[in-house]
Amino acid sequence: MTTAYFDCFSGAGGDMIVASLVDAGADADALKQRLAALNVAGYALAIARVTKSGFAATRFHVNLTDSGGQPHRHLSDITKTIESADLSGSVTAQALRVFQRLAEAEAAVHGCSVEQVHFHEVGAVDAIVDIVGAFIALELLGVDRVVCSAIPTGSGTVRCEHGIIPVPAPATIELLRGVPLADCDETGELITPTAAAVLTTVARSFGPLPAMKVSSIGYGAGTREGQSRPNLLRVIIGEEINDRDGDADDVTVLETNLDDATPEVVGYALERLLAEGALDAFAMPIQMKKSRCGMLLSVICTPDLADHLENVVFAETPTFGIRRRTERRVKLRRGHEMVTTSFGDIRIKVGRRGDLTTASPEFDDCKAAAATAGVALREVMAEAARAWAKRCDK
Repeated sequence: MTTAYFDCFSGAGGDMIVASLVDAGADADALKQRLAALNVAGYALAIARVTKSGFAATRFHVNLTDSGGQPHRHLSDITKTIESADLSGSVTAQALRVFQRLAEAEAAVHGCSVEQVHFHEVGAVDAIVDIVGAFIALELLGVDRVVCSAIPTGSGTVRCEHGIIPVPAPATIELLRGVPLADCDETGELITPTAAAVLTTVARSFGPLPAMKVSSIGYGAGTREGQSRPNLLRVIIGEEINDRDGDADDVTVLETNLDDATPEVVGYALERLLAEGALDAFAMPIQMKKSRCGMLLSVICTPDLADHLENVVFAETPTFGIRRRTERRVKLRRGHEMVTTSFGDIRIKVGRRGDLTTASPEFDDCKAAAATAGVALREVMAEAARAWAKRCDK
């Protein structure tokens, strides 16, 4: 399976996504030829090799040639433009999905319907070219699956048509719901709404680089100058390795027997432990010496947190001693993939090991969707599971 991994160590823009794929080997002439099928005017493409902060990269830029500016477009206008173009079914469907999600994000931010949204920056011709171009480039490279790293958003403020707004922009953070975000000390807008919509639509999961045999690497250059890191987006293309051993790591297990703590005290201790970073914390009823009823408090954590969580147990329970041991944990390779349901987008928690795949709808997403729609939780979970199964059958 050919996989593209987007390493967003310095964020991403729509142009950077296309540029990185061209740098990784997507044919620039073929890309230009297919983009010419779009019935939009007033622009010229510039694809060039550049040096960014000392690194060789590719720049993809849409030069606007119409001095009169671009019109504000509604979703229906963009839909007609893309559907009337001579593009493959896959490119058309994915590009339309991106603009649908952009419209939904804008509608949520501005408190209006999707039909009332008129695009400003993201409706301009350069955004249309960037979005359609990204899917054409993925198709040219024969990519079957896209994985993305955690995404840094930047900080500070950015100026747009509505004035000065915080980073990440409201529509951007709306699009990044349920996606792991990375801490970053860089100021400015590192992830644009266009890039957020593309990556969260096409990526099947977010997390570390999957096991793969790398075939090509591409760097896409952005327009701004990074302060603490080069403004580049890296894409790694390769064939995933079918690792039947899955993942494994070492964890620390802390245990203590309690016969003089009330259930409320134990429950509060569990809440504290989970809030402080425990991988899991639980209690089980046990019968202790002299037939006393008690509780076995167990904590599973990463080794670096063991000392800290021991202190939490000592502080929140009456125990005088804690047992500690290290255990080997074998686990499935984990990630999140998004499915679309009538109740909205729902994350699916996916675990893989060789040919084995385990998947389950993310409870918090289903709970929120059920509350919003006023339906039973099980209805949302069942539809999300069906959407996942249908995707897998394709």
